[in-house]
Amino acid sequence: MLRLNRLDTASPDFEAELTRLLAFENTQDESIERTVAAILTDVKQHGDAAVLKYTRLLDGLEAANMSALKLTKAELEHAFATLPVSQREALVIAAGRIRAYHERQVVQSWSFIEADGTRLGQQVTPLDRVGVYVPGGKAAYPSTVLMNALPARVAGVGEIVMVVPAPDGHKNDLVLAAAALCGVEHVFTIGGAQAVGALAYGTESVPAVDKIVGPGNAYVAAAKRRVFGVVGIDMLAGPSEILVLCDGRINPDWVAMDLFSQAEHDEMAQAILLCPDADFIEAVAVSILRQLGEMPRMDVISASLSARGALIKVKDLDEACQIANRIAPEHLELCMQDAEAWLPRIRHAGAVFVGKYSSEALGDYCAGPNHVLPTARTARFSSPLGVYDFQKRTSVIHVSREGARRLGPIAAELATGEGLPAHARSAGYRLHG
Repeated sequence: MLRLNRLDTASPDFEAELTRLLAFENTQDESIERTVAAILTDVKQHGDAAVLKYTRLLDGLEAANMSALKLTKAELEHAFATLPVSQREALVIAAGRIRAYHERQVVQSWSFIEADGTRLGQQVTPLDRVGVYVPGGKAAYPSTVLMNALPARVAGVGEIVMVVPAPDGHKNDLVLAAAALCGVEHVFTIGGAQAVGALAYGTESVPAVDKIVGPGNAYVAAAKRRVFGVVGIDMLAGPSEILVLCDGRINPDWVAMDLFSQAEHDEMAQAILLCPDADFIEAVAVSILRQLGEMPRMDVISASLSARGALIKVKDLDEACQIANRIAPEHLELCMQDAEAWLPRIRHAGAVFVGKYSSEALGDYCAGPNHVLPTARTARFSSPLGVYDFQKRTSVIHVSREGARRLGPIAAELATGEGLPAHARSAGYRLHG
């Protein structure tokens, strides 16, 4: 049963209530950790055989060998060609917008030359091979393919390996079509910790990658955490979040549905409204109760709103912005008059949707910016997934003879102070060379 949490910043209990509401510990379940550790060790030691075993046990998918779990380019292209026209057009348009946005993020190599001829700079190169994990259990996520594979493509990544579970052999054509559209080289119908292990360590059939991106369940998250260091990872994402800042001058049904849009993801998702207008908050509450029964995922939405959602009355929009920065949400909607003017007051958010027509749902699919965003207050120090996550930077140091004579004594002096005589002598040798 739905229980709407109502808070008021004027209440003496507000701080305690907000702290309770925001409390979310991305704790590590020991049973999950043990299971994942065992699976990863097995995959590292036994490669394909272990992947086949866990695919059979956990996904109910029998395969004689890994070739049966690898999709051909022809299969991917067939999935794209046979999509209903409306789906294919939507996929193509979304992909074009996402690519165009991310092309603006490309970082170029640079250098400068000092007076003595020494050249210093940074060489930017793409990763060689990236693994994209696409969930395939309760739902299908072609948008995940676009949001993870296209930035990698724009960055110039040489090879993309995609894994997507196919429980009981079920494959989603829209996901496969998205892979074809993004030019993904390898697609394996495997998932879970075993897929993460295969990407990280490599098997006889699955090439080892340099970085793993893409969301997954608790087992996938635990596996990504454990293989970090062997490979890079994008982030350890928590439940979805939306925070709506509103002045009360918008249709309350729009706000209620925007809250639903994240609450329907997961029982632990968080949807919060901040508004100074008590009457509008009441109108949103009425709308929530009226529209909830129409939602196919009503039970999930109800559980999410009851556990972690809230309608919060604030003193004014200045206070709302202060609270928003404290929450540092994944998605932040500014639904107010002159919304653009309030944007500079927002310091911490994964993505900001400015103005009443900028629904969060557009960002999930086709606006252009990436929908892989920091959650659980990590927007205070991290950023959305982007092209820069698939590029690495190498320092370039080309010292001239004059530069060596100028810098050598400085390096030698500091090295001697650190008790590293070989460093000092190495720099000193070049003083008279």
